[in-house]
Amino acid sequence: MGKDYYSILGVSKTADEEEIKKAYRKQALKWHPDRNKENADVAKAKFQEIGEAFEVLNDKNKRAVFDQYGEEGLKGGPPPSGAGGAGGAGGFPSGFNFSSGSAGGPGGSTFSFTSSGGPGGFRPSNADDIFSHFFSSFGSGGMGSMGGMGSMGSMGGMGGMGGMDDEDGMPGGFSFNGMPRGSSGFRGNPQFSQKTPPAKHPLLLSLEDLYTGTTKRLKVTRKIRDSATGHPVSDEKILTVEVKAGWKAGTKIRFAEGDVLENGEVQDVEFTIEEKPHPVFKRDGDTLETSIQLPLVEALTGFSRTVKTLDGRTLRITNQNVIQPGETLKVANEGMPNSKTGQKGHLSIKYEIQFPQQLTAEQKTALKNIFA
Repeated sequence: MGKDYYSILGVSKTADEEEIKKAYRKQALKWHPDRNKENADVAKAKFQEIGEAFEVLNDKNKRAVFDQYGEEGLKGGPPPSGAGGAGGAGGFPSGFNFSSGSAGGPGGSTFSFTSSGGPGGFRPSNADDIFSHFFSSFGSGGMGSMGGMGSMGSMGGMGGMGGMDDEDGMPGGFSFNGMPRGSSGFRGNPQFSQKTPPAKHPLLLSLEDLYTGTTKRLKVTRKIRDSATGHPVSDEKILTVEVKAGWKAGTKIRFAEGDVLENGEVQDVEFTIEEKPHPVFKRDGDTLETSIQLPLVEALTGFSRTVKTLDGRTLRITNQNVIQPGETLKVANEGMPNSKTGQKGHLSIKYEIQFPQQLTAEQKTALKNIFA
């Protein structure tokens, strides 16, 4: 039995276009592999299945064929005996042809179906392509081509472009701000047309920048087409990225301000955030980790230390208890902020006890007497 695309998206067979988009958005964000790294294989399969369901149900022609002949018929194979997707037809009429236009969904193109099936049927697009195109227009039906940014010129401080707010539902690690809200529809036969891969660059940020948030500006030199001659000319532009407090290494940011290629396509530029090494702290998700070295005598008798936070405050750490080797202290709300909730994780301080290299006979005797 073929897939039930309605059940996959959790909508009824009478769902309208807006209900289908809303359901796709919810399911795609829930099952995106970047949000399910502990169960990546299952999430990837589910994510692809959700994209396929949306691609069919959001296209009135594909949906009509699916309703009558089911998944098998849609993909050019023989439908189930005596029943289709929802219409109950036993199979396609001999020589049946279906022409699918661009109805706001990906893969608008021409498909040929016959009663015996074959290679001409619907082939699902890549789930990542469906996802990025969907959110590049903030959930609208048809999708405009995604713009980009061209060659990098001189840099007036590293920078980039702020991503879509997390309130818009984008999963961590993705930003698609700067993409047009066009409605030209997806193109391809039957897949998306092959877009020139983006030019990729690292965006190095300090832990302080990622803790507090910051604004970075990047001066780029790009190639555009002269409106009069059509020849390529150089153009400079200042691009601004609003780094949100709590963004993590691996967050991707795309620009729509770049080189115009000979075919009229605008190449994307994708920046990936990289975290600069910090001399004091190490980040693990929303947790900040650091260490304090203690001579054995302070581990046994007590100590007081100060730790300077990433935003310049001073924390005083005091302990009068005996410290065990490998012991850690967790300080609540002194870790990294979460970019989605704004809440801070904890600061984890590991105590590293320094033992003396050697002891004199008198010291050994004194210790034995103390601990006897």
